[in-house]
Amino acid sequence: MTQISSASPALTGNDPKNRLFGPLPDVSAEAGYVEEHPKRVGFFTDTSVCIGCKACEVACKEWNTLPMDDSHGERDALGLSGMSYDNTGMLGANSWRHVAFIEQSRTVDLPMPGVGLPGAAARQDTVAPDLSRPNSLADAQQSSVLNAEALTEFDPQTTQSGDREVRWLMSSDVCKHCTHAGCLDVCPTGALFRTEFGTVVVQQDICNGCGYCVPACPYGVIDQRKDDGRVFKCTMCYDRLTDGLQPACATACPTQSIQFGDLDELQARADARLATLREQGVETARLYGRDENDGVGGAGAFFLLLDEPEVYGLPPDPIVTTRDLPAMWKAAATGAAMIIGIAATAVFGSRRN
Repeated sequence: MTQISSASPALTGNDPKNRLFGPLPDVSAEAGYVEEHPKRVGFFTDTSVCIGCKACEVACKEWNTLPMDDSHGERDALGLSGMSYDNTGMLGANSWRHVAFIEQSRTVDLPMPGVGLPGAAARQDTVAPDLSRPNSLADAQQSSVLNAEALTEFDPQTTQSGDREVRWLMSSDVCKHCTHAGCLDVCPTGALFRTEFGTVVVQQDICNGCGYCVPACPYGVIDQRKDDGRVFKCTMCYDRLTDGLQPACATACPTQSIQFGDLDELQARADARLATLREQGVETARLYGRDENDGVGGAGAFFLLLDEPEVYGLPPDPIVTTRDLPAMWKAAATGAAMIIGIAATAVFGSRRN
């Protein structure tokens, strides 16, 4: 009988090298799927083509029958966050997909939805209409509209007044389905497990609500529901994968910003996309979660970003919280040995006296 483990190989004795971080060639095999199993799948989210439509959020909630909540995580409440169009706020127990809206006042280096203001020089050169004359304001507006050169002052993609340009960065965030998932390692009941597809899933009927996995996630993804205490997060639509379907969010995405498939193929596609943007002069473009040598061994859901990770609310250098367990136990053992030695010295010393 095949034994499937929810913990990292190093914690189950299946990994003599104690690989609590770094690359793993086959996470499913390490979890116990020794027989032939599907290739590891994942998400590649290209934020450069995200339009913020929130179709992924809606599809995720509908398929998984997730309750409505506001930006503060309050269930069955419809409240405005005051943060532009982002009324979800963040990932949570009831929101497994979250589309972030980031408004930036800076030079636009990629055709993105934006709004620009007229240049200061153009405003200074414009003669104010004589409002005492009838229709003078309408005549001025009409002349501006008919003047194609003047219209360029309102175009955020062509204007030279960089301090007045605004661009929108949009990104659909989700659980990263880490190669080394701290939530798996700390779960005492096995409610979290690694699937044959290499993804990480929570079994709500086994979760006892201890909450150990919540601080163990370096991304702050997994969350508890206040009404029953159990934890919830994205399952990458495990039920759909077993039926040969792709996740609901990727199916609903109209721009292919969310791409699903074989993780190796997605990584190659992401590398090519990054190279294309760099050739087009988008120097701020970068891949996040693509590096297999990072603190979580690479992510099953990774992103192409147009700015620093912190801009999108992502940690710049995530590290799986169980990575330093060997060093911690070694330090604890050393400290215990020192205490025993001091106690023994005190006892034997007092007897001699």
